[in-house]
Amino acid sequence: MRSDRVRLNCGITVPVLGLGTYSFLNDNHTTEQAVHMALQMGYRHFDTAKIYGSEAAVGSALTEAIVDGSVKREDVFVTSKLWGSDHHDPVSALKQTLKKLGMDYIDMYLVHWPVRLKPWACYAVPNEEDFMELELEATWAGMEKCFDMGLCRGIGVSNFSTNKIQRLLDFASLPPAINQVEMHPMWRQAKLREVCAENKIHVSAYSPLGGPGNSWGSTAVVDSPLIQSIALKHKATPAQVALKWGLSKGSSVIVKSFNEERMKENMESINLKLDDEDVIQIDKLEEWKIMRGEFLVNQTTSPYKTIQDLWDDEI
Repeated sequence: MRSDRVRLNCGITVPVLGLGTYSFLNDNHTTEQAVHMALQMGYRHFDTAKIYGSEAAVGSALTEAIVDGSVKREDVFVTSKLWGSDHHDPVSALKQTLKKLGMDYIDMYLVHWPVRLKPWACYAVPNEEDFMELELEATWAGMEKCFDMGLCRGIGVSNFSTNKIQRLLDFASLPPAINQVEMHPMWRQAKLREVCAENKIHVSAYSPLGGPGNSWGSTAVVDSPLIQSIALKHKATPAQVALKWGLSKGSSVIVKSFNEERMKENMESINLKLDDEDVIQIDKLEEWKIMRGEFLVNQTTSPYKTIQDLWDDEI
């Protein structure tokens, strides 16, 4: 198996470097250009979601590349996600996603958050009246149906705490293949990685650089004096050090940049070699979760009254 791919518990392999396509600022044309550029550089994993609004652009660019023969469909890995407003019917939601992408199947379908919303709440920040009680067993049964119907080659979750993973495993006929979570040198997810490893669930890191450039993101990771000194030592960039740290933990990383130079820089992180001492030092950094999910917490209608409830005290 190629070293730039990881085998999942459902038998398929995922490229360890993925291009994230979440962006409110970019129009479809910009996203399409970025996907074409990424394909030329060797990116083969593309991460989208209903709520990102980028499914159509991602699908259009990939279809064009497949039709002109520059890439085969089986060499590309496409991930999308089930939004809270579609928990009542994951099969229909995935069929809509496939229609937007112009594809017969995707490679990975993830439950975006452990949050169920009313069917009309198709926007990123739910209102108080939009929340419903989470019925994870029913949602997961729908996800398993998507898999059984061949609409996706694997199913998984995103933003699930250790407790929520364990609860899901109590009743899942098909365990999740992936848990996509925030993970970077300042939010290392050691406990979650351990539990996922025990259950052969692959951890995929979003915001592996701490989300600089996002409204909620931070430059704390790339500005860290330790990360900068390790970068200097290896003649690398702080971003490359942060990404290689994630890869060294066996995770895949989803990087979101549409800037050509940065996309190249991120891709080159695969070839960087960190010393054991570098990793030991990084593992001592103070921890700080950046994407906290406050928008899913309220005192009245959300099943999560506090941030601690949402993350089961793992924050």
